[in-house]
Amino acid sequence: MTVYIVDIEAVDTRYTKQWKEYLPKQLQKSITTDVIVISGGDVPQATTPGAFLNFGGTNIYKSKQLEQIGEMFCAGTVKDGDYFLYTDAWNPTVIQLRYMAELLGVNIRIGGMWHAGSYDPQDFLGRLIGDKPWVRHAEQSMYECYDDNYFASKFHIDLFAQSLNVDESKTHRVGWPMEYLKNSLDMYKNMKKRDLIVFPHRIAPEKQPEIFRDLAESMPDYEFIICQEQDLSKNEYHNLLGEAKLLFSANLQETLGISWYEGALVDTIPMVPDRLSYSEMVVDAFHYPSEFTESWDKYLENKEFLIGQIKDYMENYEKFLPAINNQVKKLETDFFNGKELYRTIQESL
Repeated sequence: MTVYIVDIEAVDTRYTKQWKEYLPKQLQKSITTDVIVISGGDVPQATTPGAFLNFGGTNIYKSKQLEQIGEMFCAGTVKDGDYFLYTDAWNPTVIQLRYMAELLGVNIRIGGMWHAGSYDPQDFLGRLIGDKPWVRHAEQSMYECYDDNYFASKFHIDLFAQSLNVDESKTHRVGWPMEYLKNSLDMYKNMKKRDLIVFPHRIAPEKQPEIFRDLAESMPDYEFIICQEQDLSKNEYHNLLGEAKLLFSANLQETLGISWYEGALVDTIPMVPDRLSYSEMVVDAFHYPSEFTESWDKYLENKEFLIGQIKDYMENYEKFLPAINNQVKKLETDFFNGKELYRTIQESL
């Protein structure tokens, strides 16, 4: 038996680059069979503005993966008991994989890791395509193709279930396989802090960067940086996180949130709204009421409170260090390690 990772394309400034290196190694240590990666080769590093991927390049990548999978079936390489793990479940080639396996009588098992889709009204698909039948039926079909549908948060499962049919027996809330992060960020943990506040998210409507920009204009005593405007390397980005005292979010879309975990790992205070996946993940010290940034108008109504909270974090930074440690423990234990993912795959073999 073999576990095949049908991976997501690696963009240098995204965690997908790290998954390319670490996930096969981590998975191999935790299961008793071989792990092989099915890659689509090189991709454009420039993502579609505001998006996670390049909308053209991602389809080239997936098509090359499908070509390899088809050749494997033709050569008889795929065997009964093999497992295919899609690290991005929104991959239409899973339908063609299931098609080949069933018509050729090869008994495989397939798992997919869900990140986003049209079922989230704040996602690119949700905003630009919405609930058009083709996309909703496609997502339901992909979900049905997977024996194991993996989600990183309960919020994400509940969001998915608002628009699509969910079978609890094939749906798993697992941590994402990011245990490598803790060691890889150690070198940034003890950097000298300065009065810096960072916005680590994509510049996209669902991330509400205009709120951050307005706070910057209103609080000239502090330095505010939108990271994506700086064209940073991964090392430069982590240096900024290491120097910052505070990381700010007003997100309207978040099914996990990696940047705030990275920030906490280097002792940067996360300031996040009490909504989305944050609600089940954040400790009490670091959330603010959801309604304060639910819209621009709500932000203006509650702007002074947010300014006051930011000043407290910045001026009394050291008193929040114990709470940051508690936050890290919660995140690394329940959300940013792959133990449950690996266990589920191993039990399927």
